[in-house]
Amino acid sequence: MFRTALRNVLAHKARLLMTVLAVMLGVAFVSGTLVFTSTVSDAFQSSSQKGFDNVDVAIQRHSSDPAAGAPGASGAPGAPSPLDQKLLDKTARLPGAASATGTVSGFTAIADKSGKLIGDGFTTRGSNYFPGKDGKDARYPMRDGAAPKGADQFALDAHTADRAGYKVGDTVRISVDGPVREQKLTGVFTTDDGTVAAGGSLALFDTASAQKMFATPGEFSEIDVKAAPGTSQTALKDAVEKVLPKEGAEATTGKQLADDQAKMIAQSMDGMKTGLLAFAGIALFVGVFIIANTFTMLVAQRTKELALLRAVGASRRQVTRSVLIEASVVGAVAAVTGLVAGIGIGAGLRALMSSTGAKVPDGPLVISPSTILTSLLVGIIVTVLAAWLPGRRAAKIPPVAAMNSVHATATTKSLVVRNTIGALFAGVGTAAVLVATGMSDGKATMAAGAALLLIGVFILTPLLSRPLIALAAPVLRMFGISGVLARQNAVRNPRRTAATASALMVGLTLITGLTVIAGSVQQGIDKMATASLKADYVVSMASRTPLSPDVAKKIAGLDEVTASSPLRNSPSRIGTGTEYLTGVNGKDFGKLTALDFTSGSLGTLGGDRAVVDDGTAKEKGWHTGSRFPVTFEDGKQGTLTVAGVYQGNEMIHGIILDNATLAPHQKHATDMQVMVKTKDGATAASKDKLVTALGKNPAITVADKKDVSNAIAQVFTLMLNMLYGLLAMAVIVAVLGVINTLAMSVFERAQEIGMLRAIGLDRRGIKRMVRLESLVIALFGGVLGIGLGVFFGWAAGELIGGSLPTYQLVLPWGRMGVFLAMAAVVGVLAALWPARRAARLNMLQAIKAE
Repeated sequence: MFRTALRNVLAHKARLLMTVLAVMLGVAFVSGTLVFTSTVSDAFQSSSQKGFDNVDVAIQRHSSDPAAGAPGASGAPGAPSPLDQKLLDKTARLPGAASATGTVSGFTAIADKSGKLIGDGFTTRGSNYFPGKDGKDARYPMRDGAAPKGADQFALDAHTADRAGYKVGDTVRISVDGPVREQKLTGVFTTDDGTVAAGGSLALFDTASAQKMFATPGEFSEIDVKAAPGTSQTALKDAVEKVLPKEGAEATTGKQLADDQAKMIAQSMDGMKTGLLAFAGIALFVGVFIIANTFTMLVAQRTKELALLRAVGASRRQVTRSVLIEASVVGAVAAVTGLVAGIGIGAGLRALMSSTGAKVPDGPLVISPSTILTSLLVGIIVTVLAAWLPGRRAAKIPPVAAMNSVHATATTKSLVVRNTIGALFAGVGTAAVLVATGMSDGKATMAAGAALLLIGVFILTPLLSRPLIALAAPVLRMFGISGVLARQNAVRNPRRTAATASALMVGLTLITGLTVIAGSVQQGIDKMATASLKADYVVSMASRTPLSPDVAKKIAGLDEVTASSPLRNSPSRIGTGTEYLTGVNGKDFGKLTALDFTSGSLGTLGGDRAVVDDGTAKEKGWHTGSRFPVTFEDGKQGTLTVAGVYQGNEMIHGIILDNATLAPHQKHATDMQVMVKTKDGATAASKDKLVTALGKNPAITVADKKDVSNAIAQVFTLMLNMLYGLLAMAVIVAVLGVINTLAMSVFERAQEIGMLRAIGLDRRGIKRMVRLESLVIALFGGVLGIGLGVFFGWAAGELIGGSLPTYQLVLPWGRMGVFLAMAAVVGVLAALWPARRAARLNMLQAIKAE
């Protein structure tokens, strides 16, 4: 039986080609994902490891401190920073310590020669140059020039300097928290810093200047201790812990930091890996239909052969085993070719990232044994499982019945059982989805219901194919006898038509559902942004880091500005937990926002009056008139009164009070953004005046409501395009399925096609018949997919609406029309080769064929 199975594979290699391609694409997606994520993760881990070469023990703010690491934050309310010069000197004098380095860092925007921001967001950093006894900082060896020594000097990493074309002596425009600074470039250095290796930028200032920019004079964000020869990291850590203050600081070994960093990198890559593997799984799932369809058709075409095997003594188990052996061979070939293709995909994705500006540190291509094993197992197991049911059906064919009929039709009982099971699955799934829409946390219920409904539709697709395809009959009649034959061929074997259409249906269901959800969420957020804001502009840092209060002062002093308010956050202690207070300009805040109050009102914020979002009020048990104690950032205590409760949203929420009340308690005041209203409204001239007044700062964005809307649209468009690209693999696999089914159908109906040619149907008519059949099957799958996608999109939107009050269902009719047209194009393209093959059949040889 093993030799028989191998001979069958070789005899039907042309018919199995599409199956191999379908499995190969899925496996290539899997192996490419594993190779790509492993390579990138290994490169980043190696790069970050180099960054800890000079760190044996690091002293950091305690991780439980809510303000740990925040620029300029003073930590828990009332607590001074424990990382000061005194602690630095103590650690430097410890036995076993070779040196101690104080570090302070934060966001630093650097403009290129055209005034645009170099880098993006958090990848643009600034830090301090900390010279040792020899006057040099071992972390940052200077390639050109010298280290910065004054408030108007800085050094820049070599990669950024080369990219921007800067040289020692140039004057460069930079920004840390808003105002533009013009600094002299005194040095260009090389570094193993992981952020720079990944394409970011790093600017260095002298320690005193960096402390003023990023923290408080005399304070550090981290102290790194280098061990003396012969001292282990653990021993040094024990010594350091003895001189640490009782609260607010902790010591960690360099090895632990490197391990934690590697773990964080691995976790960040896990998200990408999971997402890519999910789409690979979808492609393989679609491939299952092709595999099952191919082997079902092969078994039907070899019915007499299988019956003869049974007649000469082969058992049912042996017949099933022979089909599974064929599937194993096909799966193994597909897995090996898919693995090789996947390695190429992994290398290509890395090169693509680099070409788009997302720099990846240098490193080898990582092909782990687990990647090879996973790829091979996925290819073989998926193919064997998909072929199991056709193999089981083959074993059940009675030898005598098989000798009498080439095509064994399904019994009435089996169809009734199938349709009953399908109806139950679809009914239960639909009910679960509908119930989930009314639940506060119905994600799990909805996911289970969607899975059951999808399975139910799969099972019912043969039943649905006849009435839905019959709807196309009037149109098909316009193509004469070719159209009539195409419709009859499409419904002749409903199971085969269903399996072919289902492959396309899966991809279109996901694409349509995601499009509906994304479009509806985008409009909901857009509506929320425009409804809650009366301000003409929102000014913020491009990196979403804090703004200097000087920006708000400069804006408030402009003649064209009628109202403005900075939004300022400050940690506080309320009860046993930490809550962030939001400070605003109480006089103008009502002119800049349109909050919807459920009780009380905004009035004029001032004194101890505060307004609270409904979520916080419900959690704390507050209502209008409630008074609650608060411990401010500087440790002083006070009492605030709830003047009103408003409906919070993603843009405005939390406890809001007047800056005049909050500012005296802040040690280092910073603003998250500034809302602005001008005399002439949101006009190009007003925006230009604001941009010019702020020094045409590349680090600051001035956004009106349209800009906010465009930013939201850009995010969703980018996300959708990425998802479309990933789901395209599933559609390609579905196309292979249509080609495969039609090609095998042409072979199966060779005698019939020969008779049609003999009685007068010309080659053009044969081609038209096959193309129309393919078109009808593709449109059938497209209609089902789009219908299910709209239903799932609506259901998911009902859940989203609970957390996004402005959510409103938007049906993208234009895009859905494009999707249906794409399904039609898929059908036409998939039929090109089978139709050509059918038209070129020799009619006499076809008539003689069995």
